[in-house]
Amino acid sequence: MPADMEAINLLTIVRDDLAGNILPLDITGASLEREAARSAVQQLDDYILPRYRALDAPLLAVVGGSTGAGKSTLVNALIGHPVTRAGAIRPTTRQPILLHHELDRAWLENDRILPELRRITGTAIGANQQLRANRVGATPDAAVTGSIILLQDDAVPRGIAILDAPDIDSISDENRRLAGQLLAAADLWIFVTTANRYADAVPWRLLTEAAGRNITLAVVLDRVPAGAEVEIANDLRGMLQREGLSHAELFIIPELDLDELDMLPASTVDPLKSWLGALADNSESRAAIARQTLAGALGRLAGRGESISMAMGEQCAQGRRLAQYAQDAFEDAHAGILTSVQDGTLLRGEVLARWQDFVGTGEFFRSLESGIGRLRDRIGAFFTGKPKPVEHVEAAIESGLHAVVVAEAAKASEATEARWRADPAGAALAGNANLGTLSEGFSERVAEQVRAWQGDLMEIIRTEGANKRMTARMVSFGVNGVAVALMVVVFASTAGLTGLEVGIAGGSAVVGQKLLEAIFGEDAVRRLTKRAKDSLATRCTDLLEQEKQRFLSLLEGIPTSVEAKTMKQNSAAIRRLAREQGA
Repeated sequence: MPADMEAINLLTIVRDDLAGNILPLDITGASLEREAARSAVQQLDDYILPRYRALDAPLLAVVGGSTGAGKSTLVNALIGHPVTRAGAIRPTTRQPILLHHELDRAWLENDRILPELRRITGTAIGANQQLRANRVGATPDAAVTGSIILLQDDAVPRGIAILDAPDIDSISDENRRLAGQLLAAADLWIFVTTANRYADAVPWRLLTEAAGRNITLAVVLDRVPAGAEVEIANDLRGMLQREGLSHAELFIIPELDLDELDMLPASTVDPLKSWLGALADNSESRAAIARQTLAGALGRLAGRGESISMAMGEQCAQGRRLAQYAQDAFEDAHAGILTSVQDGTLLRGEVLARWQDFVGTGEFFRSLESGIGRLRDRIGAFFTGKPKPVEHVEAAIESGLHAVVVAEAAKASEATEARWRADPAGAALAGNANLGTLSEGFSERVAEQVRAWQGDLMEIIRTEGANKRMTARMVSFGVNGVAVALMVVVFASTAGLTGLEVGIAGGSAVVGQKLLEAIFGEDAVRRLTKRAKDSLATRCTDLLEQEKQRFLSLLEGIPTSVEAKTMKQNSAAIRRLAREQGA
């Protein structure tokens, strides 16, 4: 691939990256970096990519300056007759006018440069312009907005196009924005100021930018009183030198009366006209200016890219912090569920009562006082008895476990939202959403998963029973009954209970444990218990992940550390391109 195509591909990739929503979080400095990215994309479209693709295209000389500086009057004088409006009403330049030689038209009439602006063709007739919209059916008024007037005039030297831009300090926000855009798309600036306004702050902000871009610059000092030329010119040259603009060409236009067509005498602009003509006549000089300006624009783009890559890294870090808030809260919820399941909390109230009903606890627990040795006989009797329906125990377990999962998930959602609301970036992402409330249908999903877990246990029991050839024993007790016993063993720890509850819950667990051991053996019971706990943990993880995703989905699009690093690397590559162009 040719070197220029490699550079164009790199610049196109960077352009597309910068055009994306790469800084979505509202953190300190983000708005400034977003604006920098927007400006970079605009300059890539308007100037850098077009110039890289066609270094031999005509130079674009943009005439800029403050309101009333005399830009339009200067342009008319350069052409030799009125081509652009000049007058006392400010701002007078509302529409950018691009003057060009007939043979340069093909370079300018398409969207090679300034692609956002529609083209309107124009013909100069005396002191007026007859404009023709280049789109069938478009009225001039409709076409003027967001457009640029192409005006062919052979007084413009071939190889240079002259663009009369809006005022840089216009009272119109749109005019000021457009003026900045046009100046950023220029190969060289013709900057017009006056003897009494050359030290104003607004022009110097742009001139400082010109120094940073190393752009070719001509400064026109207009309306200089007779006798003050040397003093004012020397002062302005000193200011230019201090700002790193000692290379700027300076042209002086004395204060003179205009003729009946509001025209300056031609002799006043002859030095500037000759300078432009010399540039136009020398293709090597034009190419050198194009490369110099391109190198400056690339260097500025590289600096912006480096700054934006740092901002992307900050966004990535902030996104990780917000994600960690959610991660911590939902990990705590998961741990809370498992703790509630295993600390005996569920073996109280309704669950305990239904389990006692199921196994005939009253008589059974009295036997515990006579010694554990008689327990085996009681279990044998239990197998031949008629316990109460197991469905009541299953329903009680389902209800209790459902309540625990929902409560922990709600607590995690509320905790995450609180952490996000306390963080400016998180608060902006959350907006008006009530993230502390569980998602619609969550309670129903929990109920489904609890029932599915109970189903898992029954399948585990069936599989283990078939392997152990214990089917007859299980049939006498019922698969559901064995599964319920396994659930009780899962809930066996009594760490969360006190006093009488410990004895009752513990006794309940012993019953379940002995029943399972009588059927499967001790080693199998330990294995079954672990599988049951793992199955429940997995299903709870899935449920909580869905709720956590409500928060994490808002973080989608935040740049990754890899993307930030890529932006930095591409910026370094662009800086190398700048050095190559400036060599």
